[in-house]
Amino acid sequence: MGTLSGTAPLYRFTALDAIAVAAYLGFTAYFTLAGETVERLMVQLFANPATASYAVNAVFYVGVGIFALASAWRVAGRDLKILGTRPWFTLGMVPLAIVVMLILTAILVAAFGTAQSSENQLGIQGLLQQVPAWLMVPLLVVLGPFVEEYLFRHLLIGKLSRYVNIWICCVISVVVFASIHVIGREGLVLSALAPYLGMAVVLVGVYVWTGKNLMFSYFVHAAKNLMAVVLIYAIPPQLLPS
Repeated sequence: MGTLSGTAPLYRFTALDAIAVAAYLGFTAYFTLAGETVERLMVQLFANPATASYAVNAVFYVGVGIFALASAWRVAGRDLKILGTRPWFTLGMVPLAIVVMLILTAILVAAFGTAQSSENQLGIQGLLQQVPAWLMVPLLVVLGPFVEEYLFRHLLIGKLSRYVNIWICCVISVVVFASIHVIGREGLVLSALAPYLGMAVVLVGVYVWTGKNLMFSYFVHAAKNLMAVVLIYAIPPQLLPS
């Protein structure tokens, strides 16, 4: 997978990057520390608690996503042009990457013991059981993966690797991505961390392998989330873990 010339300016940290990171950390800290207050406010605005929870997540990702898109649109456009030169590569490798992700995740889950669902996973499953697909798909399949690929791949590897060894950046990306999805009441439990570690390793791998192509890792991430959404909607609620 090749790259286009003149890429150096695209990998400099900018004020928009700083705002996007500050928004992400700020929203995360606020919802963590004042989560009950926010939940009570949203419940007053929305009669259904599930709708209130969805609204909180939507505000979070839209707020960060605006700055992420404003910062990364040039990189995204360049990477789409590159992928457009090899459409069959993209169509073939995205499903293959997901298969590798599932295999690696199964290996890690087996190595770490009995699989345990994180609060993040259980929360998403709860939303999917109560919020219609036409609301969940834009959040979980379109917006969420772009924000996370921008933060954990484009910034932590693409831009940070100009100053730090790229393999160190890859380790940071894997650890931070997996941890941010698990840290909660359960803490860093390896059995809950395993699925996110497998996902992170593959996303980092395809990002680096394709020459830091943000949109390719985004497509893999989005496709994996879409598969999860379809499966959860297809499985009767009584069969899902509680």
